[in-house]
Parts: sequence; C-alpha cells; structure tokens
Amino acid sequence: MGIWICLDIGSTWTKATAVDPDAPRIVGTSRSRTTVETDVNLGVSAALAELVRQCGHHSIDRRLACSSAAGGLRMAAVGLVPELTAEAARRAAFSAGAKVIRTFSHELTAADLRDLDSMRPDILLLCGGTDGGNRRGLLHNAAALASLETVFPVVLAGNRSVAEEAAGLLRGRGKPVRITENVMPEFNRLNLEPAREAIREVFLERIVKAKGLDKVASLVDDLLMPTPFAVLNAVRLLAEGYDGETGWGDLMALDVGGATTDVYSMAAGEPSLPGVLWKGLPEPYAKRTVEGDLGVRLNAQAITETLGDGLHGLSQLALRAHVTTDTASDWLKTISENPGILPESVSTSPIPSACAPEACSLSHDHSALDSALAIRAMQVALQRHAGKMEEAFTPMGRVHVQTGKDLTGVRRLILTGGPLVDALDPAGLANAALSADPSAAASGTLLLPDKMDLFLDKSYILAAMGLLAAEQPLVALRIMKKEMIAL
Repeated sequence: MGIWICLDIGSTWTKATAVDPDAPRIVGTSRSRTTVETDVNLGVSAALAELVRQCGHHSIDRRLACSSAAGGLRMAAVGLVPELTAEAARRAAFSAGAKVIRTFSHELTAADLRDLDSMRPDILLLCGGTDGGNRRGLLHNAAALASLETVFPVVLAGNRSVAEEAAGLLRGRGKPVRITENVMPEFNRLNLEPAREAIREVFLERIVKAKGLDKVASLVDDLLMPTPFAVLNAVRLLAEGYDGETGWGDLMALDVGGATTDVYSMAAGEPSLPGVLWKGLPEPYAKRTVEGDLGVRLNAQAITETLGDGLHGLSQLALRAHVTTDTASDWLKTISENPGILPESVSTSPIPSACAPEACSLSHDHSALDSALAIRAMQVALQRHAGKMEEAFTPMGRVHVQTGKDLTGVRRLILTGGPLVDALDPAGLANAALSADPSAAASGTLLLPDKMDLFLDKSYILAAMGLLAAEQPLVALRIMKKEMIAL
C-alpha cells in the first residue's frame, strides 16, 4: 500500500500528516497558513507540497480532510426546558464538532428571532419534548423559525409525535430540514448520536460549499467532518481501544487554539464518594466542551477579562507574564490586528506560573504573554468542563450535591494545539492551569485532578488520527499510542 494523507484545515494553520498504514508509522508532517480568505487551495497545496517533499518516492493511496476554517461550524440550539432539552441540544452540538453560539429555551420570542436573524448560524438544532410528550413547544418554535427571512439548515431532533408536522412548517417556507431521532426520547435519557451524525452530514452537504471549502475537492478524496469531531473520535479511540487492542482507559485532552479552547473527557464521571447526590442530566462518557471566548489570538482580550475588568485584568495578565502593563497592552493590540503573528522571540526564562509568580524571572518577551494567555485559557476551560461539588442542607441534614462529571480519578491528559505543541515547556503550562485557582472556590469544589500524567501531541496529529480512524481505526490507535509523548 501507499501512504495516506490526512489534512486538518484549521482557522489559522493547515496541518498535513502522511501515514504508512502497513508499518504503521508517521512518514511526515507539515504546516502551512490557511488561506480561506483568498483561495483555500493555496494553503492546502503548500502543506501538501512540503509533505510530498518529505515522503519522497512513496505513492499516495488516500487523501482525507477535516476542517474548522472560516470560523468552524457555528450552531444555534433551540429546546424547551433549559435544564433538559436545551441542554441536550447543546451537548449534541458540541459532540458533533460545532461551536454553539447561542442556546434558546422555551417558546421563541420576537427578540429571539431577531437575534437568530442577525447571528446567521450555519446550522440550527431544533429540539423539544420527549416522545409523546409536549407537542406545542416544538410546533410553536418550528412556525417561528419558518417566519425568518434568513435560510439555514435545520436538524430537527424533538418529539417524534410532531416531528413531521414541525418539519412541514419549515419546508413550506423553503427551509431545509433533516429529521433525526429525539435527543431526549424519555425524561432524563439522552440520545445524542443520531443528532451528531445528522449534523455531520449537513456539514458535508451544505456548509462545506457555503464556506468555500468545496474548492479542496480537487486535492482530496473526501472532506469527512469538522475538525473537533475528528479530535473527539481520536481521543475516544485512544481511550477505548479497538478490536482487542487495548486503549488507555479514562483520559482527557486539552486543545488550545487561536479561536477556541476545547476540552475532551472520556470517563463516566459518576460520583467517586458515597452518599453524593447527582443533579442534572446524565453526563456522556465522551464529552467535549468548546470555549469560543478563549482563543489565544482571536479572543485574547476576552481571556484577559476573565482575570478582571479593564485595567485590573490587564495588570493581572502583565503580572503573570512578568511584563509591564504597556507591553501587555501593546501585544494584545498587535495580535488582535494580526491573529497569525507569532512571538518575535522565544523566551528562555521559566514559564510564568498562575500560582507562583515569584518563581519566575522578569521577562519582556512576547512568548511570556502568550504563555500566560494559554495558561488562563486552559484554566477557565477546565473549570467550565469539570463538574462541581457543593453542600446543600435538607430536612435530612447536610448533603453533597454533584453537578457535571467527577474527573478527579482521571490520570492522563493529552495536550495539543499550537500554543502547547510549540511551547518550550508545555508541562509547565498545563501544571500551572491545573493548580488551584482561588477565584473558582466560590462556585464549589471543582472535580478536577490537581496532578495528571501529561502527554504531548508533539507531531500535531490528533485530528489526522480521527480522520484515519474512520477507515483504519486499528492503525490510528497504534500510531497514537506511539506518538503521544510522555512529559
């Protein structure tokens, strides 16, 4: 067999990986700037050309691609009860590799419709009611969406008793609709996989063309899925194993990017202590959360604001990076105007720590600011992903209540994304992010490990392995077990 090439067309960078499936091994990797603003084929061709140069005499059997370029897959979700179907819709969207820009609950209002009209989501996930349950809410929201002038694909995953009727209301006004199984067919029972697959299919059929990614068709055999969907596939495969080949068991992954910071966890997340009450919907074993306000380039200002409003947040960022406030302000302005820029020099000073700044020497290097931004992005993203434990008082006395996943028993964390792959000390960044954050104490005890075994996706191949897993899962699994580097 010849080599297989897997392409990840990202918002900023296009990554290409060549795989020899017979060995199995990585033959080569390359990166090129993504050129979606002009002609996406330019960046893809550059990455492929470098890869072909590395691979030399090898013939190419398959070319596969995934993408999060042009802002990724922007999705809105509409449900009924916020804690139930609206939350189920949000989880289905995240697991499909989408960036959820807004979740709406109850019956849509005129103000909600104006917001949707201005947002222009790539896809809308419409849910509501258990099978045979509430009918009115889904029909009201379908009729409301049908009245919009803006046209976007709708994935309908609600009460099957009225799904066809609701779809008819939308189709009657020219809205493309795909019906799939209810995300919550029974109270408190999630059914996310059919909606996730329907979202992926709509991505391939419609969104690829809308974002200009269909131009890549001449260079690849298949554009299979959104990039986060591919990463989720890879992390799940590594955790579970395949066809007798053992996986690693429970694990997490952190993907820090220029536009978002994504967290993945493969664990049941059930309470680890006896007598704990679990509140809310059951947590999925394979969970992804995407933080669209925590990209270290497009959202650096938003990351800074998590440290405090205005000048206070800026001064906190400067303190953690050991630079002046003016230096921090200038760098934030620079990267907001040019998100593709990299630090002018590489810092040789210790990585700035969010918890022990006194251990770091003074540095005016832009790399130190990038490190501080990455630490804070990871810290906040982990806090949002993990479950929490709180005390509650009942007539029976004090009890402990858990919401979300208990991840305290997870021992492996995979680090990926440019700010980590290219860092001098990725372990230092991750350990700083895992350290206790006093600002999180007010919301209860975070159910995160304070120390984990760290692995680096040094060759930046997780998305490529998720693509490969669609057709060669055993090959992808064996390569990941070799290529994830222990730190």
